Amino acid sequence: MVVGEFTTEVDVLVIGAGPGGYVAAIRAAQLGKTVAVVEKAELGGVCLNVGCIPSKAMIHAAHTYEHAQHTESMGITMENVKVDFAKVQEWKGGIVKQLTGGVGSLFKGNKIQVIPGEALFVSENEVRVFHGYDVNRYRFEHCIIATGSRPIELPAFPFGKRVLSSTEALSLTELPKSIVVIGGGYIGIELGTVFAKFGTKVTILEGADQILPGFEPDMPRLVERKLKKLDVTIHTKALAQGMEETENGVIVTAEVKGEQVKVEAEYILVTVGRRPNTDELGVRDIGMNLTDRGLIVVDKQGRTNIPNVYAIGDIVPGPALAHKASYEGKVAAEAIAGHPSEVDYKAIPAVVFCDPEIASVGINEKEAKEKGIDYVVGRFPFAANGRALSVNAGEGYVKLIGEKGTNLVLGAQIVGVEASNIIAEIGLAIEMGATLEDIELTIHAHPTLGEVTMEAAELALGHPIHVMK
Repeated sequence: MVVGEFTTEVDVLVIGAGPGGYVAAIRAAQLGKTVAVVEKAELGGVCLNVGCIPSKAMIHAAHTYEHAQHTESMGITMENVKVDFAKVQEWKGGIVKQLTGGVGSLFKGNKIQVIPGEALFVSENEVRVFHGYDVNRYRFEHCIIATGSRPIELPAFPFGKRVLSSTEALSLTELPKSIVVIGGGYIGIELGTVFAKFGTKVTILEGADQILPGFEPDMPRLVERKLKKLDVTIHTKALAQGMEETENGVIVTAEVKGEQVKVEAEYILVTVGRRPNTDELGVRDIGMNLTDRGLIVVDKQGRTNIPNVYAIGDIVPGPALAHKASYEGKVAAEAIAGHPSEVDYKAIPAVVFCDPEIASVGINEKEAKEKGIDYVVGRFPFAANGRALSVNAGEGYVKLIGEKGTNLVLGAQIVGVEASNIIAEIGLAIEMGATLEDIELTIHAHPTLGEVTMEAAELALGHPIHVMK
């Protein structure tokens, strides 16, 4: 039974209220457009509700618990430190509620209509929105699709009671005694670290020859060392083949470097990537161009082959990152308003909130060599930084890459404490065409972690102060 079907007209219809969609909606409203947003779940999307934000809260809680158990070297002894996991989840939920409520307030302040339900394209200018038994039509001058992605499900490991995606893993009410993580990318490593710090026995199966593939080998090597200190078992060149459920868990069968291995655990966490949410929108029916992977083909303004329809975020080519989606959302909204905005992916930072943290922006040494760029490198250790030592975090380094001759900053790789925050300065340097001298001559407060970036620039220029050349 269909209850009520009427048509509403808006200037801009945004499908999806994640970090791409809600930012696009707000920017379009700021530019004078009437905006409506269709969202089938919660405002904030995966990122705010079951992804970026709750995972970082859990990472901080796990780090705090670990830190509380290792303060003797500073003359501080804590006894009987315990984890109330239900309370951890309650605290995490409060953060999520505060942020998603903030999005709702921003929508109200910008006069953005929220439409609950799922959208299906009827034509190039109209969608139907299904919500329970209700179906309504919405006409639009322009549309921005921002439906995000979902975890990939493996045929041999269907999601269920014992097989979890990141969504279910972040919502467990009790700490598991043991867990097998299939996939050693950023999600698997982040969540694996959380559980390991809370005392769970973690086994990681990664198909590549290193965890965190895509980063320079020196970077995940420090992360792997830390994981092993947490009693995490890591198998690289591993292929998970199947599972057998037991009374209290599962037995995972995997091929590891040519040999069969069996691992018993309470749960399996599958983190092998994410799939774009484009298959139930009806976009193919209106002639939209997609890749073989289901990604929507767009131009530099986010415009699809249908001129009034735009797409952003995880459903278009490029890294599936929340900050990339937000950036693309602003570009698409400005393009709709007639501005000459275009995407420029010169400096998209990539960050993994592991221990120690990893961050990268611009190009690395391998890419510089492949492009035939003559370059200089400055790699400065956190072990020579006073602030890092004072917070017991002397492992890792900042590495800067500059173009030889011009000294233009081309890229950076960081592994160490607060890498996620330090990387921003270098991203700005690349965007504005700064040189190594610009960083070197910028007075950095002392004692701070940011000084490591300055010292790396000095090292690349050949006159380091706090290490020997």
